Amino acid sequence: MNPPVVDFSSSRKQDLHETLLAQMCGSGQRFRDRYEILRILGRGGFGITFLARDESLPGQPLCVIKQLCPKVDDAVSLQRARQRFEQEAKTLSLLGSHAQIPQLLDYFEAAGEFYLVQEYVRGSTLVKELKREGPFSEQAVKRFLREFLPLLHYVHKNRVIHRDIKPPNIIRCRDDGRLVLIDFGAVKENLAPTAGATARNTSTQFVGTVGFAPPEQLASRPVFSSDIYAVGMTCLYLLTGRSPLDFDYEFVSGEVRWQDAVTLSPHFAKVLSRMLKIAPCDRYNSAMDVMRALDLEPYVDSLAHCMNVNPKPFTREEQESFENGYVPPLVRRASAIRDWRQRLRARQMRGNRPFPRMTYSSTP
Repeated sequence: MNPPVVDFSSSRKQDLHETLLAQMCGSGQRFRDRYEILRILGRGGFGITFLARDESLPGQPLCVIKQLCPKVDDAVSLQRARQRFEQEAKTLSLLGSHAQIPQLLDYFEAAGEFYLVQEYVRGSTLVKELKREGPFSEQAVKRFLREFLPLLHYVHKNRVIHRDIKPPNIIRCRDDGRLVLIDFGAVKENLAPTAGATARNTSTQFVGTVGFAPPEQLASRPVFSSDIYAVGMTCLYLLTGRSPLDFDYEFVSGEVRWQDAVTLSPHFAKVLSRMLKIAPCDRYNSAMDVMRALDLEPYVDSLAHCMNVNPKPFTREEQESFENGYVPPLVRRASAIRDWRQRLRARQMRGNRPFPRMTYSSTP
């Protein structure tokens, strides 16, 4: 029997009637003489999201209007909310028209309120998909990773850390099946902290979702591999239907104990375990590192002969071919991986420097 599926929905409907756009829902009136407000899509901690129709454009396309509506009382928190809202608009503009990121259409202030207009993605979140079809198989989760990781690489290449990757923020587009990452209100540019930042300031600036966010993000020190951890937790949810907080954690290391909840192939289990490492230096450094690890799976059995610490002796035919100067591509790849690991261990001994990129030639 499949385990119960967690419902992430947390629509807080109080105070929705107090906003101008909420009052205009279904009235036929146009906001700014342009947008017809159709209905409320949801509410987060800093804003309310509405589905609207842009009647000024041919075809009157649907769009999403996010209104800044933080439930805070003090000026400092309000200013911080505005900064996050502006950062979301800035990030959407920076990331441009990537097919897997909603396009920014407009950003403006009206009557002291801030609004963000973006492309409407017709589809279902991974939460709804899982509730409808049940937990994903290992192969389905691998397909998810191969679709999603190139997008995450693009985001990181633009020096942006999303900080809130989770199933409700990933939509499967109904039209073409592509995965779309939404809610960039928690993004953080990968900038060094200012010298004047205090422990009190950083302790009050956590952004993300508890369970999906790794420890360094809870301490307001996110790095690119923080998003890798969140993707790993998303994989666990897709495989089991269980929230991260429903798992037990190792007392000493703090790592999630998921191995008894789902059975995976040995190689993919190692990949997922490394994505979920507590220490950032133990995780994959980048989305492409995860992709390369997944791509190695078909060669694991073939490479085992060459990857042993004490390799088995080659056959007479193999030895003769080596003596004639020819080294098969598979053996060259294994040798390159072995050399890469040795360099990596040497660098780690000198102080956790960035991983070198593994290169090898596929031609004789």
